Amino acid sequence: MRKVLPSDWTLPLLEPHTEAFFTSGRMLIQSCTRCQTVQHPPEVLCHECLGTSFEDREVRGEGTVHSFIIVHHPAHPSLADSVPYAVVLVSLDELPEVRITGNLPDTPLDQVEIGLRVRATWNEFVGSD
Repeated sequence: MRKVLPSDWTLPLLEPHTEAFFTSGRMLIQSCTRCQTVQHPPEVLCHECLGTSFEDREVRGEGTVHSFIIVHHPAHPSLADSVPYAVVLVSLDELPEVRITGNLPDTPLDQVEIGLRVRATWNEFVGSD
């Protein structure tokens, strides 16, 4: 599926340590090559040993909703037609200490609950310019 974002939409800054996570279409979690600590979101320093060398660890992207909120006020004017929507915090099956934030666009809001099983999917977004 290809979706077009408005030209004024703010996208994450792609830097060497974040680019793979945002552009690969796979669930990649940063792993320190020095101490093997995994962390998300990706950072320039390891939170455990302050190392600066990382590799991307691919996981299935399956997990359970750890927490959620239903958004009723759009955070950006282009989201006005999307409210209400759910923002979820997902605990990954393979790395339960890692939590990923996302949304559930195809899940009715009354079905969103803590413990709900979910799987990550990606859409290709392009600018409207």
